[in-house]
Amino acid sequence: MSIPNHILEQLNSQADLISIIGKHTTLKRAGSEYKGCCPFHGEKSPSFYVNPQKNIYHCFGCSVGGNAISFLRDYENLTFIEAVNELSKQTGIEVPKEEQQNVSYQRRAPKPIAPPPVHNVPSPTVEHNKVDQDGANQDNHQNNYQNNRQDSHQNNVTQSDQNYINQPSYDDNQGYENFPPLEAYDSASYSIDSYSSEPYSPSHADDSGYPPAWLTDTDTSTGMQDTHSIDQNDDKDGNLYELLEQIQQFYQHNLTTHPHAKHYFLSRGLTEDIFETFGLGYAPFGWQHLEHQFPQDIEGLKALGLVRQSESGRDYDLLRDRVIFPIRDNQGRTIGFGGRALDDEVKPKYINSSDSPVFHKQHVLYGYYESRQQRADSWLVVEGYMDVIALYQAGIYGAIASMGTAINESQISRLLTLNPTLTLSFDGDSAGQKAAWRTLEVALPVLADDKELRFLTLPNNHDPDTFIKSQGSDAMREQIANAMPLSQYIFAYLSERYDMSLAEGKAKLMSQVRSLTTALPKGSSFRYLLNNDVYQKLGGRRSQNVEAKDALLDFDGDMTISQQLQLCFLFQPRALLEDPIEYIWRQSGLTSLKLPAHIQKKAASDALRAVAWEDLQDVALLDVVTTIKRCIKHLPTDANAAAHFVLSNLNATNQATLSNSWGGFYRALTTRNVLSLDDLIEELVSSLLERNIKKKMQELIKNPDHIKQAIVRMQAQHLSNWLRAQHAERSSQMVTVQS
Repeated sequence: MSIPNHILEQLNSQADLISIIGKHTTLKRAGSEYKGCCPFHGEKSPSFYVNPQKNIYHCFGCSVGGNAISFLRDYENLTFIEAVNELSKQTGIEVPKEEQQNVSYQRRAPKPIAPPPVHNVPSPTVEHNKVDQDGANQDNHQNNYQNNRQDSHQNNVTQSDQNYINQPSYDDNQGYENFPPLEAYDSASYSIDSYSSEPYSPSHADDSGYPPAWLTDTDTSTGMQDTHSIDQNDDKDGNLYELLEQIQQFYQHNLTTHPHAKHYFLSRGLTEDIFETFGLGYAPFGWQHLEHQFPQDIEGLKALGLVRQSESGRDYDLLRDRVIFPIRDNQGRTIGFGGRALDDEVKPKYINSSDSPVFHKQHVLYGYYESRQQRADSWLVVEGYMDVIALYQAGIYGAIASMGTAINESQISRLLTLNPTLTLSFDGDSAGQKAAWRTLEVALPVLADDKELRFLTLPNNHDPDTFIKSQGSDAMREQIANAMPLSQYIFAYLSERYDMSLAEGKAKLMSQVRSLTTALPKGSSFRYLLNNDVYQKLGGRRSQNVEAKDALLDFDGDMTISQQLQLCFLFQPRALLEDPIEYIWRQSGLTSLKLPAHIQKKAASDALRAVAWEDLQDVALLDVVTTIKRCIKHLPTDANAAAHFVLSNLNATNQATLSNSWGGFYRALTTRNVLSLDDLIEELVSSLLERNIKKKMQELIKNPDHIKQAIVRMQAQHLSNWLRAQHAERSSQMVTVQS
């Protein structure tokens, strides 16, 4: 069986070589590579290296080397076909069953295509008086023709054709001075042609709106044919990769000759250097500009899905009047195109070229090649082309986007191989969060204990593109650094969907968490830790604190955190000798938080001070704390007597409330022989601090102060990280949650 080279290249480039080799020898990260003892010969000092960027391996001891296919063949003793089939299963890339399927196509002699006759057209400049030699101005014939065709062909067109003809056109000679300011572009009303961007449908059986009659006129007596790049060897086979490269250059050149398209990118804040880096272009007006430009390559254009056929048999271009984003594979070759409508009212806004022998959407990540060229060391999954490009332009490399489909397991595995932390940035709307959750579910099977998934939802409904414009690249880097860990995201996402005030809601949430964790790799420690973490947040217990928490639950499970803490301070007032808030603030590193230079420069002098009890805005709790601190040197040693001493010094309302609860709480603790509430107090105070910081963030979203917002977000992240470390340290004392 003969397998096309491009399929073999895709299999090798998409294979998770680290995992394949890691089954047979231990690999450890060594800079941008992995190293270990060679599995092919016995050695004690590692000399075997795997390069995940190039997806190859080499041993400096025995000189063995190769790619994924060669490793499976040579080490696992598979035949070539067996190795290919194994990689096909792992990557999802289909191996063609027919030997003939490859990247070649038959070039044909061009069919005559008659452009419209031109009558009484005012003489344009020399530049636009002829078809540009690379076909970039092909649509000018159409635009000029629209202004004059009505009189001479009024009796030969349908109403839909007439609507198509009467659309105003862009004047390529128009200078930039006539365009609105860049910042006003989003509200500018650019005219577009009236045809739908959807393919033909049965509702257009008469084809009255698709495409104008002259485009399919086979009478060549009055027509002319673009003869660019026509050679005498009509039967020579074409290559899809070469054709795609020529199409990319054609689109890219069109961007320079169509100011309205170039203006779109400029209005989005892109520079001309970025145009070149990403090969950005423009697909002009016209139903058959690709056929005019590449008349011998119709078969190739159809194989790529860039030229389609209506039900009536007419050919038309898929991408028309759209800015173009070339899609590249891991080797940097153009394999497809994404087209974005210039007018937001046009639906669909984005169109991707269809799957082809060289383009498989589910295996391609937009921006991966460009980021690899910049040696990206961290990776961020975003939603769109413009997000990728905006981040790249801001110097934030490693942003990638999937091709309109969810990122798959093999892609996530590969990104986690390049860096053990992967961040997902999705919009905060319902669709964006559903996409983030689907990605989470896909990622769990490859989320080993040394890998981490983080989630970034930008404030004020920003996406990376708009956030960078608004806040700058440093602020974006800070957002990425403070992205939410997986454990927090799961709880936050699910707690919004279940009623946490009911035991039933908590049970449903816990059930879903257990279901999620079963997808984690076998032997995962994270499975155990995540279950326990969520269990604790739902009111579960730590073995170190079992009796104290059970006493609270048995006494009054409906008490607020503040009420629980007040009773705990009554039972153990000396816990306030070293202020618990100041202790947590110091231990978590919040007092020595290192702010970015641009934030530090503008931050208030007391920006990093610890939260005070007054800041919690809890009158009853503040009364208890201040009273205990005032009286602590005079308290009796007996816990019950000390509590009554404190109660007698509280304000009347608070005294009455706590006096009613104190007796039952004290009996519950003494019955269980509880002597210390240190861990419980720390947990309750931490919960109040997290709630306080969250409240601050909500207030800053309503009344934005970007400096304060940045500081509070960093504080939240550091506190969260510290609490996670505390939980992990005590994990051996946790009660295992049965799954």
